[in-house]
Amino acid sequence: MLPGSVRISAAFSDAAKAPAGGVRFDGRMRGSRRLVVVGGVAAGLSAATRARRLDPALEVCVFERTGFCAYSACGLPYLVGGVIPRHAALVARTPEDLAREGIQVHLHHEVQAVEVAAGRVQVRDLRSGSDRTEAFDELLLATGGRAVLPFPGRDLSGVFAVRTVEDGLAIRDWIGAERPQRAVIVGGGYIGLEMAEALRSRGLQVSLVELLPHVLPLVDQEIALDIEAELRRQGVDLRCSTSVEGIEGDGRARRVVAAGEGIDADLVIVGVGVSPDNSLAAAAGVPLGARSAVAVDHGMRTGVAHVWAAGDCAETRHRLQERPSYIPLGTTANKQGRVAGANIAGGGESFAGVVGTAAVKVFDLHVARTGLSATEAARAGIDAVAATVVHRSRAVYYPGGQPVKVKITAERGSGRLLGAQLAGAEGVAKRIDVVAAALHSGVMVDELAGFDLSYAPPFAPVWDPLLMAARRTQPLV
Repeated sequence: MLPGSVRISAAFSDAAKAPAGGVRFDGRMRGSRRLVVVGGVAAGLSAATRARRLDPALEVCVFERTGFCAYSACGLPYLVGGVIPRHAALVARTPEDLAREGIQVHLHHEVQAVEVAAGRVQVRDLRSGSDRTEAFDELLLATGGRAVLPFPGRDLSGVFAVRTVEDGLAIRDWIGAERPQRAVIVGGGYIGLEMAEALRSRGLQVSLVELLPHVLPLVDQEIALDIEAELRRQGVDLRCSTSVEGIEGDGRARRVVAAGEGIDADLVIVGVGVSPDNSLAAAAGVPLGARSAVAVDHGMRTGVAHVWAAGDCAETRHRLQERPSYIPLGTTANKQGRVAGANIAGGGESFAGVVGTAAVKVFDLHVARTGLSATEAARAGIDAVAATVVHRSRAVYYPGGQPVKVKITAERGSGRLLGAQLAGAEGVAKRIDVVAAALHSGVMVDELAGFDLSYAPPFAPVWDPLLMAARRTQPLV
């Protein structure tokens, strides 16, 4: 059970088990139960579809403030870069698709307030401007995250975040209509790195500004240096340890002021991070937890009866640490939504937690990480050791093999495997998933060194890079 679960009252547990025909917590009698979902992307629709399948009598109503639902935000850089030619390819389900399953999805509708005691939400139709109230028996907050835009000038034309389909289309259309020559990307995380490739592929000169000493702070320096070398090799003007003071222009962006210097820009992408969109929860008195995300227990219940939360607005459980974390990833959102939906329908499922597995393509370099980096382990108070090796992705005699850098982290004394980071031109995602599975099983680093991994000359050498890195780490523990 998560630390957040102590916030859940016994009264909620009893209410959650009440039959559909029983008395609601505000004293009103139930008819058929009604689930209102705030947010119609990964977590919200995973929950809505799962709850409806498990309880066909459940009325499900979803409110989404954008013009699209069930879309992959992770594909937006590839839409901008032209790898994905049509935005419809990013949309898995339309409101019409979901209506056939008995799920009502209202696009361009924003929930502006939650009245928990009354069991209703205040909703605004963003196209007409009209307001109305909608009743609920169960409420799922899947409001996602919001882009951090901390600089003066963020409202200038030509300044974009990358969160929604509308964002991706707006950037693509701006490039087509305005023919920008120079772009500045603020932030060297996943989105910043992917957008650097997308914009270079469209022929723009690109500067990437990162506040920290290295890009992608979720990996250690050894891996970050490979990423930075690839960015520079591809013509990106990379500026680390550089703070941004603001964006200047004459109604549209003209330059980014960083470390006192003006960097010319016709297009600015701000990707300095995501914070949980917790405004509805906070105003309704729903307790917040890690990084001000909505506090939830193992079943995605909040500290308020009949209110649930999942996705980028909610905290999550990191399996290697004994405290809630905030890890806003699409994979996490889908899994949390699925658990929430099952439990709303009367089930008893638990979210298994995450180990922070992620991968990113940076031009021709593939980078992946899982578990705790050495830096994160130290921050968590874990005495960790680490070893780094560079080995071949294929048998040395087989053509096309590439170097793969692997860093393994383990706990000193116990030998517990803590994490891994990889960088290379191929075979990275396959190998990081092996480590992720090992972390879920609580494997020791010496056990990883003995894993029976696949071997064939086109795919891997006899001694896989993972095995070599684990063997190098063993004597250090």
